[in-house]
Amino acid sequence: MSYRATGTETQFFMKHVLGFERVQATKHFADATDDTVDAILTEAGKLCEDILYPVNQSGDLHPAKLENGVVRTSPGFADAYKAIAEGGWVSICAEPENGGMGLPQTLATCVNEMMSSACLSLSLNPLMSQGQIEALEHHASDEIKAIYLEKIVSGQWTGTMNLTEPQAGSDVGALRTKAEPNDDGSYAISGQKIYISWGDHDMAENICHLVLARLPDGVPGPKGISLFMVPKYLPDENGNPGVANTLKPISLEHKLGLHGSPTAVMEYEQAKGWMIGPEHGGMAAMFTMMNNARLGVGVQGLGIAEIATQKAVSFAMDRKQGRAQIENGTGTIMDHADVRRMLMSMKAQTSVARAICLDCAISIDMAKATGDDDWDARAAFLTPIAKAFGTDAGLDVASLGVQVHGGMGFIEETGAAQYMRDVRVTSIYEGTNGIQAMDMVGRKLMDGGKAAYALIDEIAATLDHDAVPAALTQTTDWLLKADMNDRFAGATSYLRAFALALGAHYLEKAAMVDPARKPIADFYNAHFASQVPALCVAAMAGAADLYAMSPEQMSA
Repeated sequence: MSYRATGTETQFFMKHVLGFERVQATKHFADATDDTVDAILTEAGKLCEDILYPVNQSGDLHPAKLENGVVRTSPGFADAYKAIAEGGWVSICAEPENGGMGLPQTLATCVNEMMSSACLSLSLNPLMSQGQIEALEHHASDEIKAIYLEKIVSGQWTGTMNLTEPQAGSDVGALRTKAEPNDDGSYAISGQKIYISWGDHDMAENICHLVLARLPDGVPGPKGISLFMVPKYLPDENGNPGVANTLKPISLEHKLGLHGSPTAVMEYEQAKGWMIGPEHGGMAAMFTMMNNARLGVGVQGLGIAEIATQKAVSFAMDRKQGRAQIENGTGTIMDHADVRRMLMSMKAQTSVARAICLDCAISIDMAKATGDDDWDARAAFLTPIAKAFGTDAGLDVASLGVQVHGGMGFIEETGAAQYMRDVRVTSIYEGTNGIQAMDMVGRKLMDGGKAAYALIDEIAATLDHDAVPAALTQTTDWLLKADMNDRFAGATSYLRAFALALGAHYLEKAAMVDPARKPIADFYNAHFASQVPALCVAAMAGAADLYAMSPEQMSA
């Protein structure tokens, strides 16, 4: 089986379901014409089909290795990355004055989906750079921008994000990495960071690390953290890589999946760095990068859902096994009702994940182009949904893909298992999905539910029954009155209920335009949207039952 790019499907949702023409109508994104969109997605599709997909299994079978202090990447990865960089695919959203295309986040989302499907391990590298570009554009000094941005935008240099430490995972404020002022305006960075995606490699001239650290006068917790640019090689007077900085990868993690993506433990020993943003303002600057990455990670889940679905459908159309109770069957497992149920589930969840991620991206673009607070709030509310549902869908769809393959799915040679292994981490990093849900019922309801109620109104305007929006409204009302721990107890159920309701809304709109899509919409309503009222009941259950057992009883 080969990968089939999804540009046509993506454009259908953009044009007929999600209203991308509103982005095109803004002055800021006037260059994103239909012809431009078609050309971008066509060329990106060729890249993914012809260059990235063929190296995917190589990355799984021949992981990146740390040899004599240097990370050697998987066979074929360097050439594939060169094609990404030379094609300008790192810089879709970067500002033109920095060498970027200046195109909408929506187009980057489309391209990132295809790259994630084709080779998730490699696609992580440009995704990290894209987030760093945005952080530098918003927070770096003009001097730092002049040295770094054009190189990262071009793909000559790559970017990373260094947050996590052994004792500071989701609780970033517990970090211990130190930053001490030098006489020349730079800082000496010392500490250890773990789980650093693409923390070192041999594919680019330089690697630019954004590192969170604490100044000597930084208060404990997240308010005392600053952000620093710490390059692998110190730029010389001409802006080219010069002497090596005092940092290094000391090990690579042995992971369940994503073997082609080196996840490094990075050690900084008085490494020279430069502050990004104000003193003690590191979290605000880093969140610019993290919010970009959260949508990007949701898109990674979507990308794996798409390729897992393609592989499962291809297998089901060829595999002859048993005899189904239908007339005029094909003789393949595609005839069996339960296999059809799994494939329909896979296709439906993939479509919904795509629509949620694109809707979030369109909202980001509209907020940027118009400065409208309502668009900004809509984007902020959709971001945790896109991240959590996109990655949950990726894992569920990949698992179903293994099931469709039967025993062959458990055998590595078929490739189905790799997708399940690769996607598993996406629900963990960039804020676990539980944290996304807590953010949704916490920060994202601080507007009194305005953004939530506006989306519920959109859903109600499409669906021909009011049980789903009514349940969401009732639950939102309840959450706004509940204490925070009761909110947190039901957060995951609330996020999933909202995602499933949005899915019914999107698929119904799609079926209105294209009647051939009605079977998927009907299946989704029966098997997924029907869960919304029950999920809302769970969201309002409160926290008391969660603490009814003592820790000793839990461990018995």
